[in-house]
Amino acid sequence: MENKVKVTLVKSTIGCNKKQRDTVAALGLKKIGASNVLTDNACLRGMIKVVNHLIRVEQA
Repeated sequence: MENKVKVTLVKSTIGCNKKQRDTVAALGLKKIGASNVLTDNACLRGMIKVVNHLIRVEQA
């Protein structure tokens, strides 16, 4: 069984650079409080590292 992580947007992307805004969009998050359950892999971990100050990550 694959590991899953739940990613929740907790801070606004206003004032962030374009790379960070695009990364949040690629995670499937649009509004504050929005969550998405994704398969945990190296690519996802890299995306989380770019925007870790904007999101909350939990095991799903």
